Parts: sequence; C-alpha cells; structure tokens
Amino acid sequence: MRNQRGFALIITLIVTALLVAVVTEFIREVYVETTLRRSYRDGEQAVLMADSGIMGGARLLQTVLAAQTYTSLTDAWKAKPLHIEDERGVLDVFIEEESGKLNLNVVAPPSGEYVGTYYAGVLTRLLNRLKLPTDLIDPLADWIDENSDPHRSGAEANWYQQLKPPYTPRNGPLQTLEELRLVKGYDGKTFDALRPFVTVYLDTPGSPAAPVNINTAPPEILASLDDALTDDLVKRITDRRKSEPFKYPADLVKVAGLEQIGTRLQTRITTKGAVYRLMATARIGETARTIEAVVRMGGGTPEFLYWREY
Repeated sequence: MRNQRGFALIITLIVTALLVAVVTEFIREVYVETTLRRSYRDGEQAVLMADSGIMGGARLLQTVLAAQTYTSLTDAWKAKPLHIEDERGVLDVFIEEESGKLNLNVVAPPSGEYVGTYYAGVLTRLLNRLKLPTDLIDPLADWIDENSDPHRSGAEANWYQQLKPPYTPRNGPLQTLEELRLVKGYDGKTFDALRPFVTVYLDTPGSPAAPVNINTAPPEILASLDDALTDDLVKRITDRRKSEPFKYPADLVKVAGLEQIGTRLQTRITTKGAVYRLMATARIGETARTIEAVVRMGGGTPEFLYWREY
C-alpha cells in the first residue's frame, strides 16, 4: 500500500512538471507571438511616419526654394532639422543638399579622356586632401566611359569578369552613390571617406557640367575647386556665408583675395541647388525605421531619384 502511494506521488510530480513545462512553453509562445505582432505593427507605423517625414521635408524645400534665389546652410531645412515627438513616437528628418558636392559622373566624358579636364582636377585635389590615391580616377573613368579600353590603373569588363561573383561595368553614369562600391579600388574605407563630398545626381539632367553651390559645399570641396584656393581663402568663404550667404556666383569676387579666382570659377559654381538628400527616422517603442530619399526640386512636383527603406 505504501509503495502504491509512493508511486502515485511520483506520477503526480511528473504530471505536474509536465503541465508546468507545457504552460511555460505556451506562455513563451504567446509572448513571442505577441512581441512579433507588436514589432510588426510598430514597424509598419514607423514606415508610415518616416514616409510622412520625407514628404513633409520635400514640401518644406518647395516653400524655401520658391521664396529665395539662393540656398544656404542657414535655411530652415538645414539650420533646424525636423524633430517631432507625440504619443505615437518620435520622428527626425535631416536634409542635405547634393549640389554642394562634386558630381562623379562629370569627372570623365563619354570618351574617357579626362586628362586636363576641370572636374578631374577637382577630384584629384579632393583625393589629395583626403589622403586617397589619385589613380582612383582611372577605374572611375573606365566605369562611366562608353569604351572598353582601360586606363593605366583602371579596369574594364575583362577585369570585373574575373571577380567572384563576376559582373559587368556600367559603361555609363553611376545611377546611385552606392554603385561606386562596385568600382575597382573603391573599398569600404575609401567609399566612407568620399561619401560626404560626392554625388551622382545632376541639378540639370544630361548636363556635362555640375556647378557646386558655394553656400553649402563643405570646406574640402571648396578647397578643391581651384589650385589657388588656400585654407585661408576657404575660411573667408565659409565665414562670409555664415552671416551673409552668396546670392549670386558673382558675389564671390567681392571676398578679399578671391577677385581673380572668383572670376575663373563663375561657370563652375552656383548659389542655389536643386537636388537634396532626405533622411527620415521614425521610432515607435523599441522599433525604428529609416527612409532615405533623393529628390530633384523643380517648378512642379518633386522628382524622386532614389528611395531606400531600412
């Protein structure tokens, strides 16, 4: 009788342990499923919020560009990044002007013969300033030119076909900045160093020229515009635009020491950009979503050139 009671107790303990395990697993599965559903819901709402941030940023740009003949770092879109908090979450929107950067697609013409051209000179000076090899121009020229003859340090289809996985160079303009990572020599470190200073989007589609906005260009780009631009002269430009943005390219010659340089640069610079990169990040709970977009602002509806969600 005593043995039967002991056996029953053991069975009861085993059954209880199994029930506890089943209940625990059930609770865990419910928690995981609920968390996943909440995360998915928050993610979808965050995407919608980030999307609204991009559209709101584009409308802000439309308003600013319609009201003045120049753009600068003192404009509302740059001086006061959008930050919104409410019961749903947090939204941050940042905007930067692509026209204040060097456009890589004009460094070499379709023929590939870039030696002596203005924009190749700008890139050479920029690479020197960033302490990057100047022979990086060769593979870039080969990527965007229309022929299959590689430059001395460049590469054409034969070189890219030997990679794993193999691929074919575009032999045309870069479509996105990230595409630069595919070009020979532009590894992650090089790409990260160049990224703040270069673009692939033209204010005027198809134009062989890409004037740089001296109101928004970083000092590294300003210094690369002409061999005679010293650090002191660049500082005079940045100091002037803080208090009084340049309204017209001709205003540059009014800065002391820039009379001759400013005259040389008249067709190479601008004071108003048309292409902007917007980044909107929305956070709901512990979930965050970001949308990055590039938009060309014209007289009518903004033209979106790039869109990425992550």
